[in-house]
Amino acid sequence: MVYVRMLLLGLWNIWFYVLAGVGVFVFFPFLLLCLTREKWYPGIYYIARFLWSPFILLGMGFIPRIRHKTRLDYSKKYVFIANHLSMIDIMMVFMTVRRPMVFVGKMELDRVPLFATIYKRAAILVNRDSAASRKSVYVQAKRKLDIGFNMMLYPEGLVPEPDVFLAPFKNGAFSLAIEHQIPIVPITLPDCKKRFPFQFSYKYWIGRPGIVRANVHAPFDTKGLTKEDLPKLKEEVHAFMSNALKEEGYR
Repeated sequence: MVYVRMLLLGLWNIWFYVLAGVGVFVFFPFLLLCLTREKWYPGIYYIARFLWSPFILLGMGFIPRIRHKTRLDYSKKYVFIANHLSMIDIMMVFMTVRRPMVFVGKMELDRVPLFATIYKRAAILVNRDSAASRKSVYVQAKRKLDIGFNMMLYPEGLVPEPDVFLAPFKNGAFSLAIEHQIPIVPITLPDCKKRFPFQFSYKYWIGRPGIVRANVHAPFDTKGLTKEDLPKLKEEVHAFMSNALKEEGYR
């Protein structure tokens, strides 16, 4: 029975990549057109939010449930952050944030055929082992913010092992928010890990279709904060997200 389950889950995981690949292929000409001018990036964002992400999530049998626990003023700019332990985190975040945002993502994904053509032009890529690369993120992020886009980062800076509840946060998102005096908005994703984890072997290949929630919380203000306040802010946000995830049944 275990082997049958592993086979079905393996095929289901392959189906995810089929859906993701088909989605990129179908929308590729439109995405490429939007990349010809930096100010046309919202076109990419809205294709990802209203077409690509729902296509994948619903095709996998996931039912997104998105809740804004506070009313955000989307005329302002924000630095969004979220916990990260699933491939569907990206789709959920796209469907959650209502105005264009730019991801800061890991450099390794620029090797994925076709997807990389869009990814390396639409996102800000970072090699976390390179100080020069990390520094360039701030220069690129400043330009995106000046144009009027929000920023999105995964503050854990990695995909934690399955037994890690919420990994310690890196400085990047908080440094960026303080430098530009922009509020940080936490997004908690309590269901993505159990529905579609990165590690297929975790607990004998867990995962199943069903409801996936995204909760958008009240912003943490950074007005008047300096780099000396960064450790305290980072600790406060980590504690807040950890408690919120526990209340939401994340494990």
